[in-house]
Amino acid sequence: MASGKTVLVTGGAGYIGSHGVLALQQAGYSVVVLDNLVYGHRDIVENVLKVEFVQGDTNDRALLNDVFAHYPIAGVMHFAAYTYVGESVTEPAKFYRNNVVGTLTLLEAMLAAGVKHFVFSSTCATYGVPKSVPIPEDHPQAPISPYGMTKLMVEHILTDFDKAYGLKSVCFRYFNAAGADPGGRLGEDHQPETHLIPLVLLTALGKRQSVSIFGTDYPTPDGTCVRDYIHVHDLAQAHVLGLQYLLDGGETTTFNLGNGNGFSVKQVIDAARQITGREILAVECDRRPGDPPALVGSSEKAIAQLGWRPLYPDIESIIAHAWNWHQQRHG
Repeated sequence: MASGKTVLVTGGAGYIGSHGVLALQQAGYSVVVLDNLVYGHRDIVENVLKVEFVQGDTNDRALLNDVFAHYPIAGVMHFAAYTYVGESVTEPAKFYRNNVVGTLTLLEAMLAAGVKHFVFSSTCATYGVPKSVPIPEDHPQAPISPYGMTKLMVEHILTDFDKAYGLKSVCFRYFNAAGADPGGRLGEDHQPETHLIPLVLLTALGKRQSVSIFGTDYPTPDGTCVRDYIHVHDLAQAHVLGLQYLLDGGETTTFNLGNGNGFSVKQVIDAARQITGREILAVECDRRPGDPPALVGSSEKAIAQLGWRPLYPDIESIIAHAWNWHQQRHG
């Protein structure tokens, strides 16, 4: 157990970050959330999580210094990043400033405060187009977007910071985070929404006319892209295990987080039709540039070294929990 240690969670008002906060609370940690609310939700932090909240940016060094001076931070869980891949292509400066410079500023503030435990939310996008699946941690990294490149740059920074300053980190490269808190307290609510499962469920709710299937001629069983959907609850639990690993003296390392199972776009839509009992109109469109046919990760290392076990590996549980949340939030 955590014995009440305090963790700073950047981006803790966002989708994955808020689930990380909830998991930390359930494990006995005290939490301080730092979020600039560009994409985060104040109501989630104040009304659901009910934690200490600082509105601000990781590029604000003076604010970071104040946070580290005011709270007895034992470790940092870093979710604050811009993640829209398409936008990273058209606005790379925004992504490099926030995702790389903001992280660097945060790390320097940590070192100045003597805090040396860092859990980093990385991504499978650092691998680019996979040469083989399921993808292991030692797969070559060749990002095809500025977003993926920003995450890879931070991974390199963390390697160098360990060697030079003794800052210990765990990087989690994860696949498609999906689902919602099984208790219905938290869920996925992006503006704009780009992820398949919420788009499908918003269509089921009548908030959208249809959902698009981008490409039906991929070399996959049904011709549509296959992705590895990992339940956000399981993702959050892994982050807590990663932090505990560092606090127990663990060395800097990297873990993939996925189900090891891939589900196609058509499989996701069919499962959603069954769970919601609604007709969901799907429109077949041309492929999007840069979409690999299949992205599936191997989580064997996290299972072996962290004792991590996904509780909800099936697509039905993922969609059912998300449907419960979406009906509350958007019904």
